Amino acid sequence: MTRNVFVLGLDEQNLDVLESLPGADGYRFRPLLGWEELGQEHEVDMPALLALAERRLDSFEGTVDAVIGYWDFPVSSLVPLLCAPRGLRSTSLESVVRCEHKYWSRLEQRAVIPEAVPRFAEVDLDETAKPADLSYPLWVKPVKSFSSELAFRVTDDAGFAEAMGEIREGAGRIGDAFQWAMDRIRLPRDVEEAGGTAALAEEEAVGDQLTVEGYVRDGTPHVYAIIDSPNYPGTSSFLRYEYPSRVSEEAQERLTDLSERVIARVGLNDTTFNIEYFHEPESGAITLVEINPRHSQSHARMLELVNGVSNHEICLRLALGQEPEVVRGGEYEVAAKWFMRRFGDGFVERAPTERDVARARARAPDAWVDVVAEEGDWLSDLPIQDSYSFELAHVIVGARDIDECERRYRECAGELPFTIRGADDRARE
Repeated sequence: MTRNVFVLGLDEQNLDVLESLPGADGYRFRPLLGWEELGQEHEVDMPALLALAERRLDSFEGTVDAVIGYWDFPVSSLVPLLCAPRGLRSTSLESVVRCEHKYWSRLEQRAVIPEAVPRFAEVDLDETAKPADLSYPLWVKPVKSFSSELAFRVTDDAGFAEAMGEIREGAGRIGDAFQWAMDRIRLPRDVEEAGGTAALAEEEAVGDQLTVEGYVRDGTPHVYAIIDSPNYPGTSSFLRYEYPSRVSEEAQERLTDLSERVIARVGLNDTTFNIEYFHEPESGAITLVEINPRHSQSHARMLELVNGVSNHEICLRLALGQEPEVVRGGEYEVAAKWFMRRFGDGFVERAPTERDVARARARAPDAWVDVVAEEGDWLSDLPIQDSYSFELAHVIVGARDIDECERRYRECAGELPFTIRGADDRARE
């Protein structure tokens, strides 16, 4: 019997990965709310999204066997809201909000793994001065946002005030909708008072960034992958994701222990998760950055190249009430997702064509290319970018080692020409 699996925000690239899973002929992956409907590029209307998704599920003539997602809010909150009344497997809305509200998440982390949590404080949007007990440099960000949007590194009072001005102007785009989800669960008093549009300030962590991926089944957390995330030198913007991690076995054991302890605390269940960390090799210090109550679709093809199956398989099995099976039998020893970036705004006069992409993919076996910045785009108008750079394209390649992986990436990137006019011209338009 074919099982109907509804996927929130199903896109073409991830549909390809899902349809390559073992036994995929026994599933029918059905889209539920498109990317534009989900509001990633504009205001999010949670009641309308939930009602639309419910109507589509209710009107479906077959069985609804699972509802899954691999995106951040609002998808992460919609999954439990749609699953719970239908008796489908998912984690609870409360556990999702507990992870995604950056202030509440920090409180929970500090309660169980204080050694891995920086000093932090909630900041009202009206504030212009930093919390007195925190020291620069600081990161200031909304308690809820997409990716690294509206996250600012500040080193003095003027920078703090400027960052708060930016956050004050933009936090409501996601925070107001997130408040709607918060209103549906029981909140601690200090989290309730902070609401969905406050800011979080925390002292800067140092070291190499990496991500732990895992899942929770029947209340027991399991870690199945650790991915390195090197930055462009001297920046806070990712150069690549690399799997498997090259950190020491001792560090991987500590990361696994920290992850299992904090995931048990926040109450996730029957779901995948990923946790971002900093690891300082010289001192051995580990600092938790944030917890995401979902797996990372950005890692899917890398895991497929190295393990032989993507992390979508684990998400799917959990949603169907099955025990995941973590395998390691791919064609490559290492895989990486590379980010082509520009550090400054500009107008895209020319972007790679389909023919360019085909040539790039031909440069490396099993390479995958996604062009983010299209002809006619201003980079500053692209959605879900960090505060300091703009993604032009993503390239995923597998190899025997990281040196070969980088060589293959450079060869692919050489076939992806961009012509970008400087941002000064925009001021004159």
